[in-house]
Amino acid sequence: MKPNLAAAVVSDRPPTSNQEAAERSLISAMAVNALVSMDRSQILAATGRLAARAAMDPGLLVRRGLGLARELVEIVIGRSERRPEPGDKRFGDPAFDRHPGYRRVMQSYLAVRAALHTLVDEVDLDPKSRDRARFALSLLTEALAPTNTLLGNPAAIKRVFDTAGVSLAAGLKNFVTDYVENDGMPSQVDRRPFKVGENLAITPGQVVFRNDVLELIQYAPSTPEVHERPFLFIPPQVNKYYVFDIGPGRSFMEFAVKGGFTTFAVSWRNPTPAQRDWGLGSYVTALIEASDAVAEITGAEKINVMGACAGGITTAVLLAHLAARGDDRFSSATFPVTMIDMGDPGMIGIFTSEASIASSVRRSAEKGILSGSDLSRVFAWLRPNDLVWNYWVNNYLMGDTPPAFDILYWNNDSTNLPATLHAEFLDIFLKNSLTQPGAVTVLDTPIDLKKVTCDVYAIGALTDHLTPWNACYRTPKLMGGKATFVASNSGHIQALVNPPGNLKARFLTNPDLSGGATEWLEGAKEQKGSWWTHWADWLTKRSAGKRPAPAELGSAKHRPIVPAPGRYVHQKDK
Repeated sequence: MKPNLAAAVVSDRPPTSNQEAAERSLISAMAVNALVSMDRSQILAATGRLAARAAMDPGLLVRRGLGLARELVEIVIGRSERRPEPGDKRFGDPAFDRHPGYRRVMQSYLAVRAALHTLVDEVDLDPKSRDRARFALSLLTEALAPTNTLLGNPAAIKRVFDTAGVSLAAGLKNFVTDYVENDGMPSQVDRRPFKVGENLAITPGQVVFRNDVLELIQYAPSTPEVHERPFLFIPPQVNKYYVFDIGPGRSFMEFAVKGGFTTFAVSWRNPTPAQRDWGLGSYVTALIEASDAVAEITGAEKINVMGACAGGITTAVLLAHLAARGDDRFSSATFPVTMIDMGDPGMIGIFTSEASIASSVRRSAEKGILSGSDLSRVFAWLRPNDLVWNYWVNNYLMGDTPPAFDILYWNNDSTNLPATLHAEFLDIFLKNSLTQPGAVTVLDTPIDLKKVTCDVYAIGALTDHLTPWNACYRTPKLMGGKATFVASNSGHIQALVNPPGNLKARFLTNPDLSGGATEWLEGAKEQKGSWWTHWADWLTKRSAGKRPAPAELGSAKHRPIVPAPGRYVHQKDK
């Protein structure tokens, strides 16, 4: 659910080996399973089961051991051809090619790592246990990489000599700072250059409505005329909304305003244990109140809505609840990277079971929340090389500050999840209940997505490992309205922060959604540019005519409260 946005940014390359492909598939599953908050005992249990099963097949251990021993001999005498996988940047320093000692250290590590992962594939384990063991082993083998140590990292040693030891002092300072201020995790971003409301989330607007759950931002028009039907954006509860207003030239909110849409955005309150009882009903009620305010301010009878990721799940529930009441206030719905159907084998797997879910629900119930920082930490360990050890080397061994990257700053600006909503999401994921009419009840109404008859536009991302594109493809097919689906050529966050003008941007279109995802892809046509412009054309046709832009924001009933981005966005998760 919550995207670790660092992972989405750095890992949009195709897998280069069977092992990496397996790891990618694990991440797709673990993206949902992160809400279960796996703990050390599960990791140790997975490793212990692997060891126990391996011990029952001594012949296999002997074969694997002899094969590894032969390769290590080849390495020692300089005859090994083992190389890092393409894209493995850890061994990019020339010393790993030119220095015989470092070359042998690298090859030995890679040989042991490959042997262990091969063992996982050959030991007699059921599929879930195999995936768990593979993940546990990946944590161990990536931690033991020689490049994570000073002596095993020639670039770090060179930096020590070049700086006369200053890099070591800087690294120690960074380590102490992270230990005290970042729960012992290496910082992924230099937070100092960024300030929300000053260089992030700066599209002009006003908070025009506030309740206990959300603030509603209305953005100032920048065109003489605007479309009659307003546009409302609903973000995930596990992220702050401003990834859609990340900065000038890259802001979706700015793009929508320039397109003549009367644009509103929800900014969620960051819940504390006092809000432990907030569930889907609380969020749907708050959104109904917000959309009432949008309608009153604009005088519009119909509203266009967009819900992203977990916000998309909430939006779908909102639409189905209103449909059950005979309320058709929303004329269209857009779902970027939103996965509702969890029906793929393995999607709910790895460390997820009824017992682990019950344990996770119990822990969040005791705390009142699922902590945003805890959730971010779980996601970081899904890609330890990219999101942990990369920064370990950069911050501590090299003595550098982490990069100043706005999306990474946003990703580290964590939010909490109320215990009740956490439990409801997990129940939906485990039972895949939103695909079953009436299996979920919200505010005393059964949720049947087929009763949602407004037009739907959905976006998937071809290299997305958090909400796989083929799962996103099924989202509009769950509903009863006319469906449009496009697939961006990027990952989870690049699909969202995807302004026009990027020469590398591409997206696929195919109006025929009658078959499965594979059939859709085979018949799809590539379009150059960003899906933003395609979506804007689609939404324009569903936004009625034009009218003069309002001279002031809000209305007599809903007067501006504070300038955008409001107050709730500044609340921290601690």
